[in-house]
Amino acid sequence: MKKSIFTVLLGASLIALISGCSQQKEEVAASDINVGIILGFTGPIESLTPTMASSAEMAFKEATDAGILNGSTLNPVRADSTCIDAAAATSAAERLVTADNVAAIMGADCSGVTTAIANNVAVPNGVTIISPSATSPALTTIEDKGFFFRTAPSDARQGQVLAQVVMDRGVKKLAVTYTNNDYGKGLSDSFVGAFKAMGGEVTIEVPHEDGKADYSAEVSTLSASGAEELAVLGYVDQGGKGIIQNSLDTGAFSRFILADGMIGQSLIDNVDGDLTGTFGTLPGNESDGAAMFIKMASANGIPGDGPFEQESYDAAALIVLAMQAGGSADRATIAKNVMGVANAPGTEILPGELAKAINLLKDGKEVNYQGATNVEFSDVGEASGSYKELEIGSGKFNTIRVR
Repeated sequence: MKKSIFTVLLGASLIALISGCSQQKEEVAASDINVGIILGFTGPIESLTPTMASSAEMAFKEATDAGILNGSTLNPVRADSTCIDAAAATSAAERLVTADNVAAIMGADCSGVTTAIANNVAVPNGVTIISPSATSPALTTIEDKGFFFRTAPSDARQGQVLAQVVMDRGVKKLAVTYTNNDYGKGLSDSFVGAFKAMGGEVTIEVPHEDGKADYSAEVSTLSASGAEELAVLGYVDQGGKGIIQNSLDTGAFSRFILADGMIGQSLIDNVDGDLTGTFGTLPGNESDGAAMFIKMASANGIPGDGPFEQESYDAAALIVLAMQAGGSADRATIAKNVMGVANAPGTEILPGELAKAINLLKDGKEVNYQGATNVEFSDVGEASGSYKELEIGSGKFNTIRVR
């Protein structure tokens, strides 16, 4: 009898020991994990990117403080995409992936450099890349092998929304200028196609290059087309701003129609002239998640409602939750888990609730990250999103409605 009891106890002890060893083997040891942030810190949207980066870094710090992957530390590493130089952006991304050994990348920002980074660096090296602001429709169909995602909606949708905004305001005839790259051409095609389908007339489409000192030739051509309204589908710190300044200086146009790349307080601050009444669209909403983000961001010195700040936080949050869901900072594991944490089913997670999400995932439960922008990915990993209709008044952009 004693021998039988001893045998049972010994067996139970061995099972417990083996079980304990198995659990320890499955646990990930705390470590330092590099995560990339690649945005155009120089170039035509350089006034926007500092707070975009800070928003992403806020999510990475929140996850570190919450004890992600058994107390690991996430170390953000910044790199400059330049927004427009594909070769420079590719080199910067290569340094992140090789020298800095990042687990994933938040970025890039502009569509052309994002395409180059995805095709030449991220996908070949199996690195997840989540862009907060690359909106070209062409990115929907790139061969990304499941490594590219974006938290901003495609310009295929923005073009339609902006066209409807223009028509609702009674504008039936206009000229269009766009920055001569993937972003500008894709958005112009979408907007012009939608506007014409609604019965509008486009007198002329004129591409412009960024970084020029003088845009008088482009503005003269646009003005000669007979349009009284001008849609500027460019960048806030270079070409688009130059077109607007020359238009005001010459009296060619006095009110402008803007898309997301032109939305920023720097436009109002740096253009010499009155922009009152100028209007446009920017991805965004006024949800509970957006309000929570603005409150949290404001406490960290970030406006919270600036262009692509919310999308940047959400992109970083998806990276960290994908890590925790897979129990590893392994690159392939992150890519495999992004869709699972972005969509239902699961407990809905808002900004400031990453600790809650991490604990749920540790317990083997599912999360549905809503974030600041009501994240819901399509089957190709991009947000559908909503748009704010904005208008300049009293020296700032004001939200008129959400569409």
